Amino acid sequence: MTFSAIVSADTLQSALDSVSVLVDECKIHLEPEGLEIRAVDPANVGMVDLELAASGFESYEADGGLIGLNLTMFKKVIGMADSSQLIHLELNEQIRKLDIRFGEVDYTLALINPQSIRQEPDIPSLDAPVTLTATGKQLDRGVTAADLISDHVVLETTADHELVIDAEGDTDDVQVTFDEDDLVDGRINESVSSLFSLDYVTSIVGVMDADHEVEVRLDDEMPFRMSYDHSDGAASVTYTLSPRIGGGD
Repeated sequence: MTFSAIVSADTLQSALDSVSVLVDECKIHLEPEGLEIRAVDPANVGMVDLELAASGFESYEADGGLIGLNLTMFKKVIGMADSSQLIHLELNEQIRKLDIRFGEVDYTLALINPQSIRQEPDIPSLDAPVTLTATGKQLDRGVTAADLISDHVVLETTADHELVIDAEGDTDDVQVTFDEDDLVDGRINESVSSLFSLDYVTSIVGVMDADHEVEVRLDDEMPFRMSYDHSDGAASVTYTLSPRIGGGD
């Protein structure tokens, strides 16, 4: 198995952040076309599917293979680099370690046996009746408001062609409403509503930039799907989150 690459710290950090919001370790597919990560959190509530194409690297070489990685430690190492620095990565398959070099730093990270890592999920197909596109800033505003009073949040659309982010606390409640004309794209022609754990939604939305255009697929009392691109389109991220069952108590 061969893998060597050079990538900006900013691009690599963004990719790692999008996965680490759900898991601490993962399997990485080193395909000739780029990296692929698919993971589910230990509670089987949230799933992430990341693809970072070879075009997102300064240089990239891989012939196909699978490695296991401690994301927490990898992020700590990459976090020492300036965002504009180039990260050199090279796999030493014989000793099952990844060499990470930038600036004055040369760090050798031990890999994890992929067989010891949680099985990759099958991402379900969702035939959601509502598909819209909002900005990361809009989603963050709604989630931040909900987080003031509750540990759960309702994502819903209305017959008045609105997206509503709604939360109820013990004494207070809040609604953040966006008319479909205020969104990036999408026609809201059906009323749907689902309840989600705010911890998960906050973590997912928290790694999105304010100007990210996020495709959101919603259904009634069903999982949602959020997808966006970053690194000039070289990276694509898709989250699937199961709804909270039994209300917010």
